[in-house]
Amino acid sequence: MSEVRPGDHGWLAYTGFEERDRVIGPFVREGLATNEKVVYVTDAPADRLPGLGDGAVDVAAVQRTRQLRVISRRDACLNRGGAFEPAMMLDTIAREVEATFEQGFRAVRLTTDYSWLLNGPGAADLPRVLGCEHRVGDAVSPSTMAMAVCQIDRHACPPEQLAALRDTHEVLVEIDPEYEDNVLRIVRTFEPDGLRIEGELDAARHTAFAEKLAMVSRGPDGRRRGVHLDLSRLRFIDLRGLHLLVRHAVALDGDDALILDGLQPEVENVIEMVGWHRLPGLAPGRGRMPETEDLA
Repeated sequence: MSEVRPGDHGWLAYTGFEERDRVIGPFVREGLATNEKVVYVTDAPADRLPGLGDGAVDVAAVQRTRQLRVISRRDACLNRGGAFEPAMMLDTIAREVEATFEQGFRAVRLTTDYSWLLNGPGAADLPRVLGCEHRVGDAVSPSTMAMAVCQIDRHACPPEQLAALRDTHEVLVEIDPEYEDNVLRIVRTFEPDGLRIEGELDAARHTAFAEKLAMVSRGPDGRRRGVHLDLSRLRFIDLRGLHLLVRHAVALDGDDALILDGLQPEVENVIEMVGWHRLPGLAPGRGRMPETEDLA
């Protein structure tokens, strides 16, 4: 999330509030911590926004200095009849961006959730939303001060509409990795619930992997629960790494299983060769998982 820069028109398609908050929360907090203005178009109260509900930020203070601007949908983008008006949204963005330098901030971060526009009573037609997003991108992309992240619940519209909206953005945003170096990357996933493992899992990284797997598998009651591992981007795993998977799986409670999605043929062959696929708690899942940029 910290990689979003001025000129970026970002896209976050989330599967639940936890995922949304773990992306938008840092986006908001980082801006407030680095003398950047944050503009959030929402009808939610400021102290309940992602990243602001834990008391770490003096919400009233940053609102007084106008570093945090929480603008209602009515004021930002609804006409007198209560319908979505793209031109109003663009005027709101332009006004806030223009005021940023005069107010003493070095950049401005813009974000809003469009899910309400595509789901429920009074939903706007897709072409109007697409047109708005294209124009927002045209306004933000050449800017040296403004960056935007547009949010949407993946379940708010059909996959083809979600894909069309995604294509109006240059930057696809996702949660920060749980672990990352130049060899291995571990990313939290939410649908399905688990982890995505990318790169190579070798002896030097067993401890980090085991810690992250144990953390994501721990349920609210402290018991281990079954989760999914997306291994479609895992290029290599040694036998010790496979043994970690097996040891974790057989220790799961009840009928829970560690589900391996997107298994590469060479990894699946090793599992079958040593007979680990017959062990309780270890289960094959879906085939090739979609790439992040293909998700819709």
